[in-house]
Amino acid sequence: MLETKEELLKELDTIKKWEDEQGGLWFWDRIGRLPFKILDKITPAFIHKKMGSLLDEIGGYIQSGGRYLISKERLFSRIEQSTGKPLTSLSDIHSLPIKSLDKVTSELVGQRKKLAAFQGASTGIGGMFTLALDIPAILAISLKTLQEIAIIYGYDPNEKSERIFIVKCLQFSSADIVGKRAILNSLKEHSSPSDDASGEMMSQLQGWREVVYTYRDAFGWKKFFQMVPVAGLVFGAITNRSMIKDLAETGTMLYKKRRILERLENMD
Repeated sequence: MLETKEELLKELDTIKKWEDEQGGLWFWDRIGRLPFKILDKITPAFIHKKMGSLLDEIGGYIQSGGRYLISKERLFSRIEQSTGKPLTSLSDIHSLPIKSLDKVTSELVGQRKKLAAFQGASTGIGGMFTLALDIPAILAISLKTLQEIAIIYGYDPNEKSERIFIVKCLQFSSADIVGKRAILNSLKEHSSPSDDASGEMMSQLQGWREVVYTYRDAFGWKKFFQMVPVAGLVFGAITNRSMIKDLAETGTMLYKKRRILERLENMD
């Protein structure tokens, strides 16, 4: 059975509290900005080049999805196994209980955190030089995880407006308090994105560079330690797992909020 209006409002209140708790950077994240600025001066050019290539990666993803797009059908079987309900399209998900979708998301995120930890450990062995491989790899895991969460809650990453929303989630998870508030405000009217709303959000991204460098800054002191050979294995695993955890929490909360608001609107 679907949730009652009271139950949906209670879920919405939980999300609101989560949004209110996104009050800026922790102490270690604050001081983490400094080491990375220092690293800019000592990091080899090929790593800077790798970071620069992420501009094209995110730009290409928003425009067409590129190699990062995933199949909806691949997730349908996972949702069917968990809920016992056959699915033929995303619209079928709209009639599933929120708690069932939360359960599927939680199981999937658990797997993605393990994958990210393995990725960070494997690229952390070589320190500075394999860090150049880790940065685009964790971006790929991040984008795919957010797409999977979108599909679970009934939204299609094949639509450009959804890919913009996904990049905003990516940006939100690594923004400071001012950035988080600005992003939340820009997402308020995204329950049923129109072409105009999509264009407005696109302009708010202010180019891919803002997103990439905000994302890069989030690595901070954590990636600083990953540059140490061998020891980077441990730091890489912990850092990547933490990043996917935070990112998945952001995606889950924001996509669930949209689904709840749409259901409340239909009730009214």
